[in-house]
Amino acid sequence: QTSRDKMLEVDGTIDSSEVNELVTLSRKRKYQPTDGKKVGVHQGAHYFTRGQRKGLAVGGTPEPLFVIETDVNTNTIYVGQGKQHPGLYRRGLFVTAAETHWIREDLEIAVGETLEVMARIRYRQTLEPATLHRTEDGLYVIFNDEQSAISPGQFVAWYQDNDCLGSGVIA
Repeated sequence: QTSRDKMLEVDGTIDSSEVNELVTLSRKRKYQPTDGKKVGVHQGAHYFTRGQRKGLAVGGTPEPLFVIETDVNTNTIYVGQGKQHPGLYRRGLFVTAAETHWIREDLEIAVGETLEVMARIRYRQTLEPATLHRTEDGLYVIFNDEQSAISPGQFVAWYQDNDCLGSGVIA
């Protein structure tokens, strides 16, 4: 039994100690130039998105390369080999309170509450089971299974019974 299961068993609410786990599950990985080696040059990190495979102009690897992170401040693109590279996946994401939009305001959860939903981060993506966790700062969406290439600026939408309850911009 995971701590997430225990958290949901208590009474459907979350406390400050459990927020740490939510932050960990939704934090993007941080890469440093020392984590790998230089394999090419590019015209600007802002032209690339997490999960991108095409247009990297780098070859000679056993498996295709995918963008796993970009850093526009240092103009660095981090790539990983293969579609299953762990840098492409994580279970959670965060939407700030200002970027959270409820279509079904009657079903909006209060701070400290959780809600089981189906969610997606891409248009036409299969709906995936997830849990919403509302905090003072915003909304954590924790998927049951890891999701590929969650990126800031993308939208996440959550549903119940094929009814869209709300959406938000990923922080």
